[in-house]
Amino acid sequence: MQQSDTQDSSMQSLQRVLKSLKAYRWLSLGALLSLLLLTAANAVTPQLFRWAIDQGIEKQDLQVVLYSAGAMVVTAIARGVFNFGQSFWAEAASQGVAYDLRNRIFSKIQTLSFSYHDQAQTSQLLTRVTSDIEQIRTFLGTSLIQVLSSVVTLVTIAVILLVMNWQLALITLTVVPMAGWLLARFLMRNGKLFRQVQEQLSDLNAILQENLLGVRVVKAFVRESTEAQRYTTLNDALVTANMKTIRAIHNTFPLIFLLSNLVTLVVFGYGGAQVIGGSFSIGELVAFNSYLLVILQPILLIGFAAPAIAQAAASAERVYEVVDAKVEIRDRPGAVPFETCGGRITFENVSFRYPGATTEALKGVSFETKPKELIAVLGMTASGKSTIMNLIPRFYDVTTGAVRIDGRDVRDFTLASLRSHIGIVFQETTLFSGTLRENIAYAKPNATLDQVIEAATTAQIHDFIAALPDGYETIVGERGVGLSGGQKQRVAIARTLLTDYSILILDDSTSAVDAQTASQIQAALDDLMRRRACVTFVVAQRISTVQNADRIFLMDKGRLMAQGTHEELMQTSPLYGAILESQVARSPVKQAVS
Repeated sequence: MQQSDTQDSSMQSLQRVLKSLKAYRWLSLGALLSLLLLTAANAVTPQLFRWAIDQGIEKQDLQVVLYSAGAMVVTAIARGVFNFGQSFWAEAASQGVAYDLRNRIFSKIQTLSFSYHDQAQTSQLLTRVTSDIEQIRTFLGTSLIQVLSSVVTLVTIAVILLVMNWQLALITLTVVPMAGWLLARFLMRNGKLFRQVQEQLSDLNAILQENLLGVRVVKAFVRESTEAQRYTTLNDALVTANMKTIRAIHNTFPLIFLLSNLVTLVVFGYGGAQVIGGSFSIGELVAFNSYLLVILQPILLIGFAAPAIAQAAASAERVYEVVDAKVEIRDRPGAVPFETCGGRITFENVSFRYPGATTEALKGVSFETKPKELIAVLGMTASGKSTIMNLIPRFYDVTTGAVRIDGRDVRDFTLASLRSHIGIVFQETTLFSGTLRENIAYAKPNATLDQVIEAATTAQIHDFIAALPDGYETIVGERGVGLSGGQKQRVAIARTLLTDYSILILDDSTSAVDAQTASQIQAALDDLMRRRACVTFVVAQRISTVQNADRIFLMDKGRLMAQGTHEELMQTSPLYGAILESQVARSPVKQAVS
């Protein structure tokens, strides 16, 4: 039952792919017209042989032979033109559909919520955008036109054979339903198998991606042989899955070939007897035998196309799984633009659980900020610091409670306007391919060089960039390779400072920077944060970086345990005192090591 449901789902997805051809109706019509003309040219050719034999060779009429030869040349040229036409137009339409699907799935990936990306494997998404869409394109550009051509050819030749000799035609056409039944059984039984092949390919790509991203770690721990073995194991699994599909093909197609050969023998024997009996001419038998070869070819083409159809159906289902994925974080009906910020951000008894998690990341968190306030959020790892920051720009929505800005629920604002007024420096720094200037001006591409330099200076990265041979036009390596962790963080800070933010969030943004540079960045940011931002959040693990905050929120296991200034927490919070004591105790060790 489950396999049948999977098969139905795959075929429904394939039907959606076919409907997408409406956007390329003229290209599709061009391919269809070329297909019909090609079929007509193929149908005429055996009749020209019949004419040449019966009216030319048997009657020794050279003129008829020459005329038929000339007609065959013209027909051959026409077949070549029409064959090119159907292939070209079909390929053009398939490329258009693939182009649209790639854009749709990429755009959808951009709009999907953080919760989707938390659970989806990057390699799976890459395989769907590349390999799966290529399977669909191959189906539309090659397999579909083969099937349509085969069906039209079967109908056309069947009619001609019935007109020529209905007894022989019935014998010949018996192979069609038998071959059709074998192919239908093949598709029903093996649709799931072709889906497994694509999933095995995704798993293999996952290992490849992990090793490309973590090649330094692999080499550092001398794990090359282990990773090679892990890749080989999955590669073996992919080969095994592919071999299963080959065995499935070999279990079906020899039967079709056997049927076609038996029918050929029967037609040759029965038709030969009719020629001897005088009820059938030699030219008719030659023409009939030519049609027999033509009518068997479509059956074989459909057979060869069947695996590609099964693969395309499985790939279409996987692609539409992403296209149809629910966007959990979206604009509410009637959402309004976020335009001004007074600085009052309120968490009302907020609890939050990540999708798939068994425990809550936040539990009953409540607070309210004041205008121009600098809030530091402190706590041990996994205490919920970053989770609080993720709820303000609606990367996730609260499980219970509410997050408000100036009294209005953040869910009432449009996402684009809300996020465009929130400047964020993430804990994990991501840089894009391009120049350092392009990375700093990522959110504001029309920024002048002076504006870029001002942001870089505040982030304490200008001197480093200016010393490079190409300065701000220096090409950043993939994922920022070539820059230290601290340098990448400072570029990310400069990128955020260049935005038109009202709310500023620095999520452990100086964790990869040495204490002296962190202090310099903090000093440069202090005045800027209080001048430009209506409220600023600084997430940190080091107390030394947040002592000057107006208020410090102390988080522990998802709860807001205490809040106040550095001095107040020193007196009232044993947890704060314990964290400070542990950091002070470690600092001499760090200094000695450095």
